[in-house]
Amino acid sequence: MAEKGKILIVEDDRYISKMYQLKLSLEGYEVEVAENGKDGVDKVKEFMPNIILLDILMPELDGFEVLKIIKGDDATKDIPVLIMSNLGQEDHVEKGMKLGAVGYIVKSQYTPSKVVEKIKSIIAGK
Repeated sequence: MAEKGKILIVEDDRYISKMYQLKLSLEGYEVEVAENGKDGVDKVKEFMPNIILLDILMPELDGFEVLKIIKGDDATKDIPVLIMSNLGQEDHVEKGMKLGAVGYIVKSQYTPSKVVEKIKSIIAGK
């Protein structure tokens, strides 16, 4: 049972998604994982998370396409999306923010604990 909220992780790297799923579950969140962009879009609508952690480079649909779909749907447009990517170029960050992300984390620059802190602050600020 989710006391703190529900989090959807859309990430094709199973090691990363499992690590964050475990860490966030231990923090009291209910966590679902989607392994590609298409599954991510489907799960958002059925799971209705409090926040989405979204990778950019994925099969089926990339993170930018997923973000466009989520923000273009009245049912899901208000769900905060935190991009977590290995792509740290300024144009990627700008594109993600323009499409409606609440933040952009370059995976190599954040420890899992720092990511959890960021998630908590985003959910608390809602």
